[in-house]
Amino acid sequence: MENVILIVHLILALSLIGIVLLQRSEGGGLGMGGGGGGVMSGRAAATALGKLTWLFAIGFIVTSITLTILAAANSENTSVVDRITDQPEVVETPAPEAPAADDLLPPAPVGDAPLVPQVAE
Repeated sequence: MENVILIVHLILALSLIGIVLLQRSEGGGLGMGGGGGGVMSGRAAATALGKLTWLFAIGFIVTSITLTILAAANSENTSVVDRITDQPEVVETPAPEAPAADDLLPPAPVGDAPLVPQVAE
Protein backbone atom coordinates (compact mmCIF):
# COMPACT_ATOMS: atom_id res chain seq x y z
CA MET A 1 0.00 0.00 0.00
CA GLU A 2 2.77 2.38 0.95
CA ASN A 3 4.63 1.69 -2.30
CA VAL A 4 1.56 2.48 -4.40
CA ILE A 5 1.04 5.80 -2.61
CA LEU A 6 4.73 6.59 -3.00
CA ILE A 7 4.60 5.95 -6.76
CA VAL A 8 1.47 8.14 -7.09
CA HIS A 9 3.25 10.81 -5.03
CA LEU A 10 6.27 10.78 -7.36
CA ILE A 11 4.07 10.95 -10.47
CA LEU A 12 2.18 13.90 -8.97
CA ALA A 13 5.45 15.67 -8.13
CA LEU A 14 6.78 15.28 -11.68
CA SER A 15 3.43 16.32 -13.17
CA LEU A 16 3.28 19.36 -10.93
CA ILE A 17 6.78 20.40 -12.00
CA GLY A 18 5.87 19.96 -15.67
CA ILE A 19 2.58 21.90 -15.40
CA VAL A 20 4.24 24.80 -13.59
CA LEU A 21 6.98 24.99 -16.21
CA LEU A 22 4.40 25.03 -19.02
CA GLN A 23 2.57 28.06 -17.65
CA ARG A 24 3.25 31.60 -18.74
CA SER A 25 4.87 33.90 -16.21
CA GLU A 26 2.35 36.44 -14.93
CA GLY A 27 4.22 37.86 -11.98
CA GLY A 28 6.67 40.69 -11.73
CA GLY A 29 9.31 38.62 -9.96
CA LEU A 30 12.94 39.68 -10.47
CA GLY A 31 11.84 42.77 -12.39
CA MET A 32 10.48 40.81 -15.34
CA GLY A 33 7.11 41.90 -16.58
CA GLY A 34 4.36 39.47 -17.38
CA GLY A 35 1.28 39.73 -19.46
CA GLY A 36 -1.56 41.94 -18.34
CA GLY A 37 -4.22 39.25 -18.22
CA GLY A 38 -7.01 41.30 -16.69
CA VAL A 39 -7.17 44.99 -17.42
CA MET A 40 -10.06 45.73 -15.06
CA SER A 41 -9.07 43.40 -12.22
CA GLY A 42 -5.81 42.27 -10.71
CA ARG A 43 -6.74 38.62 -11.12
CA ALA A 44 -6.40 36.81 -14.41
CA ALA A 45 -8.97 34.34 -15.69
CA ALA A 46 -8.53 30.75 -14.49
CA THR A 47 -7.06 28.62 -17.23
CA ALA A 48 -7.09 24.87 -17.63
CA LEU A 49 -3.40 24.74 -16.67
CA GLY A 50 -4.12 26.73 -13.52
CA LYS A 51 -6.91 24.39 -12.49
CA LEU A 52 -4.73 21.36 -13.24
CA THR A 53 -1.96 22.88 -11.14
CA TRP A 54 -4.32 23.18 -8.17
CA LEU A 55 -5.50 19.60 -8.65
CA PHE A 56 -1.94 18.23 -8.72
CA ALA A 57 -0.95 20.38 -5.74
CA ILE A 58 -3.88 19.13 -3.64
CA GLY A 59 -3.10 15.53 -4.63
CA PHE A 60 0.58 16.05 -3.75
CA ILE A 61 -0.30 17.41 -0.30
CA VAL A 62 -2.78 14.58 0.37
CA THR A 63 -0.24 11.90 -0.58
CA SER A 64 2.43 13.64 1.54
CA ILE A 65 0.19 13.58 4.61
CA THR A 66 -0.83 9.96 3.91
CA LEU A 67 2.81 8.85 3.64
CA THR A 68 3.62 10.66 6.89
CA ILE A 69 0.76 8.92 8.70
CA LEU A 70 1.82 5.51 7.33
CA ALA A 71 5.43 6.07 8.35
CA ALA A 72 4.36 7.05 11.86
CA ALA A 73 2.15 3.97 12.15
CA ASN A 74 4.99 1.68 11.02
CA SER A 75 7.45 3.07 13.54
CA GLU A 76 5.74 1.11 16.38
CA ASN A 77 6.43 3.76 19.02
CA THR A 78 10.17 3.25 18.86
CA SER A 79 12.73 5.96 18.78
CA VAL A 80 16.17 6.11 17.28
CA VAL A 81 17.45 7.06 20.72
CA ASP A 82 16.19 3.71 22.07
CA ARG A 83 18.50 1.89 19.68
CA ILE A 84 21.62 3.62 20.99
CA THR A 85 23.63 1.63 23.52
CA ASP A 86 25.87 3.13 26.18
CA GLN A 87 28.68 0.62 25.63
CA PRO A 88 30.49 0.32 22.31
CA GLU A 89 30.60 -3.12 20.79
CA VAL A 90 33.69 -5.02 21.94
CA VAL A 91 35.58 -6.94 19.29
CA GLU A 92 37.73 -9.81 20.60
CA THR A 93 41.18 -10.01 19.03
CA PRO A 94 43.49 -12.94 19.77
CA ALA A 95 46.59 -12.11 21.81
CA PRO A 96 49.92 -12.60 20.04
CA GLU A 97 51.72 -15.82 20.94
CA ALA A 98 54.83 -15.62 23.10
CA PRO A 99 58.05 -16.57 21.25
CA ALA A 100 59.44 -19.99 21.98
CA ALA A 101 62.63 -20.31 24.07
CA ASP A 102 64.63 -21.45 21.03
CA ASP A 103 63.77 -18.20 19.23
CA LEU A 104 65.56 -16.17 21.92
CA LEU A 105 68.94 -17.95 21.48
CA PRO A 106 71.54 -16.71 18.99
CA PRO A 107 71.84 -18.69 15.78
CA ALA A 108 73.82 -21.93 15.93
CA PRO A 109 77.35 -21.88 14.50
CA VAL A 110 77.87 -23.16 11.01
CA GLY A 111 80.55 -25.74 10.36
CA ASP A 112 83.74 -25.58 12.52
CA ALA A 113 83.16 -22.08 13.88
CA PRO A 114 83.55 -21.83 17.66
CA LEU A 115 80.61 -20.89 19.85
CA VAL A 116 82.47 -17.99 21.41
CA PRO A 117 84.30 -15.63 19.08
CA GLN A 118 88.08 -15.59 19.58
CA VAL A 119 89.68 -12.30 20.53
CA ALA A 120 93.08 -11.67 18.93
CA GLU A 121 95.74 -10.68 21.44
